[in-house]
Amino acid sequence: KCVFLPTKAYAGSDGESIGNCPFSQRLFMILWLKGVIFNVTTVDLKRKPADLQNLAPGTNPPFMTFDGEVKIDVNKIEEFLEEKLTPPRYPKLGPKHPESNSAGNDVFAKFSAFIKNTRKDANENLEKALLKALRRLDNYLNTPLPDEIDAYSTEDITVSSRKFLDGDELTLADCNLLPKLHIIKVVAKKYRNFEFPPEMTGIWRYLNSAYSRDEFTNTCPADREIEFAYLDVAKRMK
Repeated sequence: KCVFLPTKAYAGSDGESIGNCPFSQRLFMILWLKGVIFNVTTVDLKRKPADLQNLAPGTNPPFMTFDGEVKIDVNKIEEFLEEKLTPPRYPKLGPKHPESNSAGNDVFAKFSAFIKNTRKDANENLEKALLKALRRLDNYLNTPLPDEIDAYSTEDITVSSRKFLDGDELTLADCNLLPKLHIIKVVAKKYRNFEFPPEMTGIWRYLNSAYSRDEFTNTCPADREIEFAYLDVAKRMK
């Protein structure tokens, strides 16, 4: 059996650099964390190569083939990698706390509605909805996890100090959320002059922790590529 790992990514505006695709970055982060050696080949979708069309006709990256079967659903690819790349050779990346998987799961949808809106009269409510979703994520990140609380300690821990969703190590939950959260940070600032409030200390701690990790920064497209990808998506308000 032969596995072709999903090492193709959308090309950026120059046709060569890594473009904006949180789904590709999610899988690249997983492979990096697993310790898999891989090279990234960018694909200019305006000039899609023949081998790509033959391998997975009608689909865009990321995808994977295994034993002749093409996997195009990112969630299924993630499940497959976690199932096949197992200890002792590869670390497990699933979070210990189930709540980490769903933390922030509505943030990107609220952001999309906010950034695509063209009506000034609707902007305030859409921004409030985004802030509400971000506040829920911030609360999760600032709420201590059970293993942060020492039952025998006299010190009462009220605010978490962990780096990521599930603890101090990156998990599958972070590979899913972090690329999207970074897109929100870049695009909302560029096109709506919106920034994460400074009092959302959990989110800022989370992002800064990600920016200190090669697994995130080396798989992340440049800010200009993210901005370019949303040039026509971020509608002007009337």
